[in-house]
Amino acid sequence: MAYSGNKGLKRIIKAGQYSWQGFRAAYKHEEAFRQEVWGLVIAVPLALWLGDNAVEKSMMIGSLLLLLIVELLNSAVEAVVDRTGLELHKLSGRAKDMGSAAVLLAIINVLVVWVLMLS
Repeated sequence: MAYSGNKGLKRIIKAGQYSWQGFRAAYKHEEAFRQEVWGLVIAVPLALWLGDNAVEKSMMIGSLLLLLIVELLNSAVEAVVDRTGLELHKLSGRAKDMGSAAVLLAIINVLVVWVLMLS
């Protein structure tokens, strides 16, 4: 396992910088991520307004954040698969399809949570 040598506050700062780079890269290169970020920008105020209590609001917002998390992981899988080569391979296709299926389930989760909270 690689060890950077960073400890304490320096490690936390570096981790934050790497995370910010990841957000920027996803926003720049991934259309789906951009769409989901803008959906979040619109939906979070709606959740705060429409949710009856803290639990409902947190579940509605949490479902949106989970979607972004899954989208980031899917994009990471796709980037690694594409990095290893452009030739078609059954396992590469399977990895990408599974990532896409995870995003679909996260979207369904958002819909289920929001419908249940608002009904």
